[in-house]
Amino acid sequence: MHLLTAGAARAQDSGPNIIYLMLDEWGYYEQSALGHPTLQTPNIDAFAREGMRFTQALAGAPVCGPTRVSLMLGQHTGHTSMRGNGGYDPIRADDVTIAQVLKDAGYATGGFGKWGCGGRGTSGTPETHGFDDFLGYYDQRHAHTYYPTYLIHNGEELPLQGNTGSPYQGETFSHYVMWDAAMDWLDEHKDEPFFLYLPLTVPHGLWGMPEDDPAWGEFADKPWTAGQRRDTDARTYAAMLLMVDRQLGELIEKLKAQGLDDNTIIFVCGDNGGQDYFHNNHQYPRGFFAPNVDPRTGVEFRGQKTQLWEGGLRIPMMVRWPGHIEAGTQSDLLWYFPDVMPTLAQLAGGQAPEHTDGLSILPTLLGEGEQQQHEALYWEYGRQIAVRIGDWKAIKPGRGADWQLYDLSSDISETTDVAAQHPDILARAIAIAQREHEPVEPGEVYDRELAEKDHTVPVRHE
Repeated sequence: MHLLTAGAARAQDSGPNIIYLMLDEWGYYEQSALGHPTLQTPNIDAFAREGMRFTQALAGAPVCGPTRVSLMLGQHTGHTSMRGNGGYDPIRADDVTIAQVLKDAGYATGGFGKWGCGGRGTSGTPETHGFDDFLGYYDQRHAHTYYPTYLIHNGEELPLQGNTGSPYQGETFSHYVMWDAAMDWLDEHKDEPFFLYLPLTVPHGLWGMPEDDPAWGEFADKPWTAGQRRDTDARTYAAMLLMVDRQLGELIEKLKAQGLDDNTIIFVCGDNGGQDYFHNNHQYPRGFFAPNVDPRTGVEFRGQKTQLWEGGLRIPMMVRWPGHIEAGTQSDLLWYFPDVMPTLAQLAGGQAPEHTDGLSILPTLLGEGEQQQHEALYWEYGRQIAVRIGDWKAIKPGRGADWQLYDLSSDISETTDVAAQHPDILARAIAIAQREHEPVEPGEVYDRELAEKDHTVPVRHE
């Protein structure tokens, strides 16, 4: 008699389990499979070989807060209710998140990591937007240390023993707390459909981690000093990436042991473009790890985090679902964070809100049906605006700057402005930008003192 695993039996009645793992400021080329000479990502590389890697996946915004809002709401930043990067700035109380859509479809919903869509005392808390459980940092400035004195669990403070406010060291490493809680949550919900959101804080600085972690030992003796505030910064960055790579491997082994691997789709991505950390103007002008430089060819993405050039938007993105997504595939589909909402809704048998700006990419993932394409992709951040029409990229890079136009099919580094040669394409892009921008309708701060408490957690610099 053939016995179904618990996951396979349950799959007959619901969509797959969904895990969305997002690393903070993980750069496009920071993978050993893409030829990086220093960083080690063996489990991420294996993950990509077992699933689909996207070459043209783009963030929702070039910084932490707005890109998370774009992801959660399925909207581009011309429509989102929060577009700045202030820390506890909230989405609106009536905004519908991915978690709410999946909860309505019968999924257990858990989040562990950096929320960034509204602090405590605001209309944007995760527990009021579809999450059964959320543990981590609500205010993104709170997330600037791995050794805070507390984390937030469903709106309440969870003290971390032995931490004094030092950003680099303490008794309790916050990443371990969040990761272990996520694995416990997975155990608790393995027999029902679940959405596990893991917006991890690594490898964003400030950089401090336990020196007894096995990953630290791989880099402890590296003589790296260029462009660093502390002589351990670059080593810690590399070790953090290897640490979470190890944990990804452990997560997949856990799913296999639970009989859930074939019924769980996992997304692994960065949150926005990489930053040129640990740079100097001579030897490492694009940063010590050069997240936006192809290590094999030297071809660069222009810009970095905070900018709407490709370096601020291009992210690593891989998706794995054994038996459903063909292993070892690569796609050049042009898509971005607003597309995650309708994709996950379709997977779960739910309904994305009508206001979403996204398109489901499920036809591409499964190799079935016709994939809809965007007429255009749109971003705004501060005084910057960008529009993508196929391979054409129009950008207004700042206050008072003229619109520029680039053909990314031949100029991925955005070096040659061809606006004068293609005025019709530029005019179309500008018209799209004018159409897509709507005045922001922000969320509310109900208790500013509470919101400010997490925003101004003392961090003692050393």
